[in-house]
Amino acid sequence: MINLFKIKGQKREDAANANGRAPVKKQSAGELRLHKDIGELNLPKTTSISFPNGKDDLMNFEISIRPDEGYYQGGTFVFTFQVSPSYPHEPPKVKCKTKVYHPNIDLEGNVCLNILREDWKPVLNINTVIYGLNLLFTQPNDEDPLNHDAAAVLRDNPKLFESNVRRAMTGGYVGQIYFPRCA
Repeated sequence: MINLFKIKGQKREDAANANGRAPVKKQSAGELRLHKDIGELNLPKTTSISFPNGKDDLMNFEISIRPDEGYYQGGTFVFTFQVSPSYPHEPPKVKCKTKVYHPNIDLEGNVCLNILREDWKPVLNINTVIYGLNLLFTQPNDEDPLNHDAAAVLRDNPKLFESNVRRAMTGGYVGQIYFPRCA
C-alpha cells in the first residue's frame, strides 16, 4: 500500500530543498504546547526565566526564584526544567541547582512537589509548576519531606529552623553539611 502522507511530505521537503531553504524540523506536540505555555507565562515579580542553551531549545530552561517574604527572603534559587516531548502528558523534570536547607528539596536538588508527581494532570502547565515552587519558599511543608532533618526542625523548633536557613543562605554549615552562599 502506498503511504500518501509520506509521499506528500517527501515532495514538500524536496521542493523546500530545491528553493534553497533548509528543511523545517517538525515540532512535537510537547514542543508546541510548551511554546504556548511559555508565551502565556505570568511570572511573579520574584521569578525570572532563562534559556541557557538559547531560545531554540525551549525544552530545557531555568527559573530563578528570589523570595520576598518568609524564611528564604533574599535568597536566589535556580531550578532547571527538562520537558519531554510527551509533555503535557508527562510532568517536566525539575531540579534545584542551588543547594538549599529545605524540607521539600533534598541535597541533590530533587523537589518534592505533588504536581510534579502523582497529582500531575495534562491541564496543568509550566506556570502552575512555577507558582508551586514559589509556594515551597513561602510555605515549606514539613508533612511531605525529602529532607527529613529539616522537616523535623521546622515542625519541632521553627526558630532553630529559621536560624539554620539563614546560616545556610549566607554560606555556612548546618550540622555537618556546608551550604554555599545564595543570599
